[in-house]
Amino acid sequence: MPLIHSTYSGPPAYQYNGHLQTILPGLIRTVTGVTYERERLTLTDGDFVDLDWIDGGRNRLVILTHGLEGDSNRQYIRGTAKLFAQHQYDVLAWNCRSCSGEMNRAFRLYNHGEIGDLGEVITHALHTKQYEEVVLVGYSMGGNITLKYLGVHGSQLPAVIKSGIAISAPTDLGASAGLLDWPSNRFYRNRFMKKLIVKLSQKADRFPGRLDMSKLQQVKQWRDFDEFFSAPVNDYRDAYDFYTQASAVNFMPGIMVPTLLLNAQNDPLLSPECSPDWLAKAHPTIFLETPRTGGHVGFQIARDAHTYAERRALSFAQKLE
Repeated sequence: MPLIHSTYSGPPAYQYNGHLQTILPGLIRTVTGVTYERERLTLTDGDFVDLDWIDGGRNRLVILTHGLEGDSNRQYIRGTAKLFAQHQYDVLAWNCRSCSGEMNRAFRLYNHGEIGDLGEVITHALHTKQYEEVVLVGYSMGGNITLKYLGVHGSQLPAVIKSGIAISAPTDLGASAGLLDWPSNRFYRNRFMKKLIVKLSQKADRFPGRLDMSKLQQVKQWRDFDEFFSAPVNDYRDAYDFYTQASAVNFMPGIMVPTLLLNAQNDPLLSPECSPDWLAKAHPTIFLETPRTGGHVGFQIARDAHTYAERRALSFAQKLE
């Protein structure tokens, strides 16, 4: 499809660059009026994920997938949940393994390329209630997971899945990982790595001999971290295998339902390769929107309780009704 001309007017004036547009929304924004009902889903391998529901008795469902080291209570998830619930959708915001406040049981964690857990969440939701329409929305890592899931399953998707929306999605992990080594991105790199190291240390204690935490001293760039830790804990051969198997761009040609990819041009965590205009131009169901501003999972609008990303996700889903 042709590339979409974005109508995003830009963030508040004080958010004058991509870093401020990325960092400030998570610090200053509070979404109220969201009350979840939690359910624990036991997965087929004996592990678990926690599901947070807003059940309004609707026949439509939106399934929300959060970003790296996020959870269902991140403001961007709460904001999307609130907006869709106000427009006659049930909401299922699920937490990836280890992200709901309790360490998961298995050795493996979660990662950008893990779509099996999302598949089990969807299957469970469809067995729970007879929904007539399901929309998948993912942010950052969750956007990549959503796109890969749609691409891998292609025409074999459950028929009720009508559309997908990915926001600030690192569809090319290798290219995106390199950006974390830029001096200007040290804040994000340190924040992600600090949180992941805590979890990996717990895994090393619980599963002796499976991880060599001494290799942290050899980490000079983010790719080293993925080579020594992200890949082995998630059963990839190495960082290259991880990037190849997890990058949604390698699977997006298989997408068969209308799908929106919304990536800001000034996103400090996404390389240009993460917004594959070459694919969107030739693909009948992929819509690519790349506003000039917005940051990473930011997209705030002055004097608006919701972000442009949240409103855009809803409008895209509604146009397909």
